[in-house]
Amino acid sequence: MKQLKAEGKGEYDYDFAHDILFFKVKNREYVKSIELDNIIIDIDYEDFIVGIQIFEASKFLEIDKKHLMNIKKWKFAAAVSEKRIILKLAFQYVMRNKIIEPKPIIVERTEESLPDSEMICVPQK
Repeated sequence: MKQLKAEGKGEYDYDFAHDILFFKVKNREYVKSIELDNIIIDIDYEDFIVGIQIFEASKFLEIDKKHLMNIKKWKFAAAVSEKRIILKLAFQYVMRNKIIEPKPIIVERTEESLPDSEMICVPQK
């Protein structure tokens, strides 16, 4: 089966008070969400992953909340393959005048009926 691919411009936000990190593809509305432990994944009408919310993000990513507020460069890639959701985040923040660049990869199994797909999201300029 052929894998669907898409790219989009997006935005990130961090809710400091509730410790929620959010990445979203602009101009693609979600029609349903999948809840996986402390992550919510938004799916659009074409079954692409178009948004992710990470709850208790500082604890989950082991990064201080103040650094999550000041993410500089970022990119997220979301893929579905063989009933697995793979989320790859790449971002930068500055700590003590040094650029830190974590690249967490989150893999979750799902029973949702989603086609194999990949969505790449980069900041809107």
